Amino acid sequence: MSDRDSRAWVPAPDETLEAIGTTDDEHTTCRELAAFLFRTLCDAAAVDLTGEAGRVERVAEAGAAGLLRPPVPGAAAAVRAVDAGHPLRSWTLRPGGPPVHGLSVELARHGTSYGTLLVARVGAAFTDREAAALHFAARVAAVHVRHARRLAATESVALNLQRALVSDPGRPHPNLLIAGRYLPVGPSALVGGDWFETVRLHFGRTLLVVGDVMGHGLDAAVDMNAYRSTLREVASTDLAPHRVLRQLDAVVSEDAARRPATCLLVRVDPARGTAVYASAGHLPPAVFAAGGTGRLLDVPVGPPLGTGLGGYESVAHPLAADETLLLYTDGLVERRGEDIDTSLARLTALRLPRGATITEAADAVVGGLDAVHAEDDVAVLAARIRSRSPHP
Repeated sequence: MSDRDSRAWVPAPDETLEAIGTTDDEHTTCRELAAFLFRTLCDAAAVDLTGEAGRVERVAEAGAAGLLRPPVPGAAAAVRAVDAGHPLRSWTLRPGGPPVHGLSVELARHGTSYGTLLVARVGAAFTDREAAALHFAARVAAVHVRHARRLAATESVALNLQRALVSDPGRPHPNLLIAGRYLPVGPSALVGGDWFETVRLHFGRTLLVVGDVMGHGLDAAVDMNAYRSTLREVASTDLAPHRVLRQLDAVVSEDAARRPATCLLVRVDPARGTAVYASAGHLPPAVFAAGGTGRLLDVPVGPPLGTGLGGYESVAHPLAADETLLLYTDGLVERRGEDIDTSLARLTALRLPRGATITEAADAVVGGLDAVHAEDDVAVLAARIRSRSPHP
């Protein structure tokens, strides 16, 4: 007979609340539920979660797993019987052996079932107090599973919005080659407000934009979309880059709910081989020579957008046809606990492959700085003036 049969107590609610739901991961919650009940009330515990298309998967087990059967079709009917106060079933391990008593409890909140908790014990049947404790633990777990799924859905909406926006920037003039990359931090982390854009202007010029809305999650992605839409409208008037920032800052600062953002604008004029830059609190652009060596450009930095302070300036730098211009968000270079000068030096220390296409150049930067393991979202926009073919 199990030593758990002789227990004269059941876990208190505060013990249950402390042990279950320590993270936002539903599988972790289920493992905590099974482990907690095995420690306190039963000889075996398992959790079967119901996923997409009603598929049932066992995601957690604790104790003598052989006492419990894997999930089978029709389990929902058995759960309803248990909720009415009846045990799922009783059986013996072998002829003449002690009975094994099992209970099944639905993990449900607000009419939605997320799965099933199964427990078993050798010897004495579960008392009413123990059954009540099992039901309470299942409800606690269901609350956390529901929260985890709602959070995952929110993250998915934000990530899909972000990817859709940054994967479809405006088209530059044919005289400019571009390549963009967007890497969210981690597979399930909240996305941020990183973005890039291109806007066609008159006389063959193109405005390149990279920005970063402060914060993460759906709100940051929505604000990013608002910044992008407003920027397109303002930039279409063909103002100088610093005046575009000034107008954008004035518009955004009127909305107190809008999050501040950094932004870097570059108006590229391929015919003249020049680019005009203006920055709102953003990191400086980099230019890589034909030989692959990089350098940072000195660009006056004004306050982030949304502050209403203004004070933006433009500066022009030459841009040769064999040079690669790189705009990026801080996630590409910044590392926790590291001075920003050290981070930027790592960028300029990169050597792009000689003769690399613009796509290969963008990939070389992302790979060279290990952006897939960055601590923040990363947006990169690489640009190069298209070389004119010599006349025959």
